[in-house]
Amino acid sequence: MNHTYAVGAVTAVALATVLVGALGLRISRTTSDFYVASRTVGPRLNAAAISGEYLSAASFLGIAGLVLMQGPAMLWYPVGYTAGYLVLLLLVAAPLRRSGAYTLSDFAEARLESPQARRVASLFVAGIGWLYLLPQLQGAGLTLEILTGAPDWLGGLVVALVVTGTVAAGGMRSITFVQAFQYWLKLTALLVPALFLVAAWYGDGAPRARFDAPAVFRAHTAVRVADTLRIEVGAPVTLTVTGRVDGRTYERDTLTLTPGTHRVEHGTELAFPAGAMVPERASTGDDTPPAFGRGDPRPAPLGWSQPLAGGRDGHQLYATYGLILATFLGTMGLPHVAVRFYTSPHGRAARRTTLVVLGLVGVFYLLPPLYGALGRIYAPELALTGAADAAVLVLPDRMLGGVLGDLLGALLAGGACAAFLSTASGLTLSVAGVLTQDVLPARATARGGVRHFRLATLLATAVPLGAGVVASDVPVADAVGLAFAVSASSFCPLLVLGIWWPRLTPPGAVAGLLLGGGSALTAVMATRAGLVPAGWPHTLLAWPAVWSVPLGFLSMILVSLATPRRVPAGTPRILARLHLPEEFSGKAQPGGAGRGGSRPEAVAGGER
Repeated sequence: MNHTYAVGAVTAVALATVLVGALGLRISRTTSDFYVASRTVGPRLNAAAISGEYLSAASFLGIAGLVLMQGPAMLWYPVGYTAGYLVLLLLVAAPLRRSGAYTLSDFAEARLESPQARRVASLFVAGIGWLYLLPQLQGAGLTLEILTGAPDWLGGLVVALVVTGTVAAGGMRSITFVQAFQYWLKLTALLVPALFLVAAWYGDGAPRARFDAPAVFRAHTAVRVADTLRIEVGAPVTLTVTGRVDGRTYERDTLTLTPGTHRVEHGTELAFPAGAMVPERASTGDDTPPAFGRGDPRPAPLGWSQPLAGGRDGHQLYATYGLILATFLGTMGLPHVAVRFYTSPHGRAARRTTLVVLGLVGVFYLLPPLYGALGRIYAPELALTGAADAAVLVLPDRMLGGVLGDLLGALLAGGACAAFLSTASGLTLSVAGVLTQDVLPARATARGGVRHFRLATLLATAVPLGAGVVASDVPVADAVGLAFAVSASSFCPLLVLGIWWPRLTPPGAVAGLLLGGGSALTAVMATRAGLVPAGWPHTLLAWPAVWSVPLGFLSMILVSLATPRRVPAGTPRILARLHLPEEFSGKAQPGGAGRGGSRPEAVAGGER
């Protein structure tokens, strides 16, 4: 890959982001422009902006990496990410807009008339936002490292600085234009190289192996193992080793690995001959990372509709349902997705926006699995090096080479940069809004307005940037899946019951948030920290949505039924407002409820 072309593309995308954001800044006149774009964003522009921020590093890089490592079973990820908008369209989109809220915290307080419910909701908004921001910054570091060889923390820092500056300068009005532009850039960046790559694959003399078949090295390939791992070998393979394998040290020695499991120490270089089958990560052993491979080195081909091959203990069916529930139900509770619906003029526009989003997201998700399939043929060693997320970036150079490969690689690098910037912008905006209203002192917020929002953007990006130094080995799509699980277990019950069940009470809502969302968050953190033993305990906690989502719903319902006197007095009024068209229920109060509820409608001329 030509580093000059790639760095130039990334720089161009960053500059274009700043320039487009400056356009929004020039037309931002009021605080309402800054927070909710004065609630005047039409369905087509809003749908492109939502798609731009939703299609994150997990979509642009991570899905291809998962397909490369585990085959078509990982197609459940794009299916779930897309279908989540169908659930949102049917249950939440229009009522959420009619609530007049700005954040999910505003909705909780407006619906339940409870400052306590607002504070708990704010904690989860910040937690989910930071959990989602973390892989965006890590993906940026990976991309810049591949492009330039720079330290992996530098890319995250660059994205954090650009995003902080853009969000702080122009707010929602700027971010709307930026994210809409970045959606079309990301789609173009994947589509154009894909056409050339498919043509190259079709014209190649290589066997037309199915991408769910075991991967094979097409040429002599040297692989440097980043972390200690166990690998499964299905047939004897002779290779050159520099490092430690099975407790013995080798220095460019020839070694024949017999069928079975072998331990490879970190830093070891394995040189495989052409035609050798790519070993898979073993599914057993205490030091095995979260399973990315199937235990059987020669597995029967899996179809995308069959259970996942994830989980180091092999409970695939349970893992499949855990992923389905998390992705189908988690979309509606993502803070950066919910906040965009508050920019629609009315409930009908919110529904139309969601319908257009389904089309835009569905078209995009046709492309990443293609890169993963080609990666299994042309870059299979990435599954061993721990850099599977880089498959999208390396394929043009691997398959085409020359100036064309360099140009297409630069285009993909620019698209990846847009993915980090767009999603990180939306997350930063939503988290900073909650920090401004619910964390900063009330008097300071009232005095500072937009100025304190700009300060909150620094905190919104600093926390995940620091966390990325500690948690640097979580795959991009995997980390995003954790955020979906927490969102599905906390805000999905709150929104569905808050919109459709009149007997919901503040104690019930708080109990559901803490038990459902809190248990999911604890489970995924314990799993990532390696505190859970193998077997069913690991499976249950690694895929918590199967039990944490029902727990969130059940606890909200039971505690609400046990506290019937705590049903808010204004429940009939707010439910009528949520479900009746605006011409019947009256214009929704744009500012929502809570400490900062009326702030977006104030004139901000003297606050910048």
